[in-house]
Parts: sequence; C-alpha cells; structure tokens
Amino acid sequence: METNHQTYNEKSRITLNDLICKQSVRATFKLPTELIELLGVISGQLGIKQKSLLDQLTQDRAELKRLAEKTKDTKGGKDALKQKTFVLSRSTLNTINSIAKQYHVPRDLIVEVSIRRLVPLVETELQKHHQRKIIRKDMREYLLAGEKLKQKTRELLGTDDEIFTMIEKQLTQTEKKIAEIDALIERGMAMEDW
Repeated sequence: METNHQTYNEKSRITLNDLICKQSVRATFKLPTELIELLGVISGQLGIKQKSLLDQLTQDRAELKRLAEKTKDTKGGKDALKQKTFVLSRSTLNTINSIAKQYHVPRDLIVEVSIRRLVPLVETELQKHHQRKIIRKDMREYLLAGEKLKQKTRELLGTDDEIFTMIEKQLTQTEKKIAEIDALIERGMAMEDW
C-alpha cells in the first residue's frame, strides 16, 4: 500500500519549473493588422481569452517546427504591420523563441503563421453565422404563425382551454429561443467586419 501512495505522490509532484512555465508574461510582436483583428474576432466568437488562444496555437512544438521549416524563406505578410503586446505563458514564449532561433526565422513570423491557421475556422464560422441569420428569420415567421394560431384558439376555445395554454407556453419558449439565437448572432457580428 505504501508503494502505491509513494508512486502517486511522485507522479503528481509539481516542480518550481512547472509553475514558472505557467506564469503569464507579456511579449510584443509585429503582425499584420488583419491577423490582430482575426485573433480578437475568434477569441470573442469562442468566448476564450486571447492568451489561451495564442497558447493553444503555439503549444504544439512539432507543428511550430513544421511551420518554421515551411516559412523559412518567407518574408511574412505584405499587409501593414502593427506592434501588439500579448499576454501568454512563459513556456509558450520560450517555445516560440527557441524555434525561431533554431530555424533562423523571426518569431513574429512564427506567431503570424500560427494565427493564419485560424483563417479557415473563421470562414467556416462566418458561413454558420449567415445560416443562423436565415434560421432566425424562419423562427420569427414561426412565432408569427404561432401567434395567429393562438388568436384562432382564443376565438374558438377561449383562454381557459388546455390547448390555448399549451400554445401559449410553446410561444413563450419560442420567444426565449429566439432571444438566445439573437445573442449568438450578435456575438458573431464582429466576423462580418473582418
């Protein structure tokens, strides 16, 4: 029994280096303005912090090496560059710096190509956003048809009838769902400007 406890403690032991690597640091990169905006749009759409998004995009060391190798001879985007300071984990910054040095690639370029991987995601999300707007329109038409049915039920059966109550509850639920759809669409509006 002692051996199992000891093995668990050894596996769950946290080192000082583990804690330091999780520490947040600030780093400034020169990036195309459109990518800075893209990062903001996606983090807003997904409801996660830019730090978490950047950490996730750059945590796969093998993928960063592949990107660095692929972009070795690339000069970077031709778009206007802007300095932007990001908060990211120390381990992420160390990884970026290490790979930039190893492959003789500017770290700005490594961050740029990492963020560019989000472009297909935002294009897919933008398509869904437009489809959601169509569904919302249909839901509003459904609500109007329901209101007409409620009025007809009121005239034929009165407000005390069970069917009237059922229809009224259904319409209340539909109104709530339309409000939720509205909030989802509102969150995605930033993608339209990107």
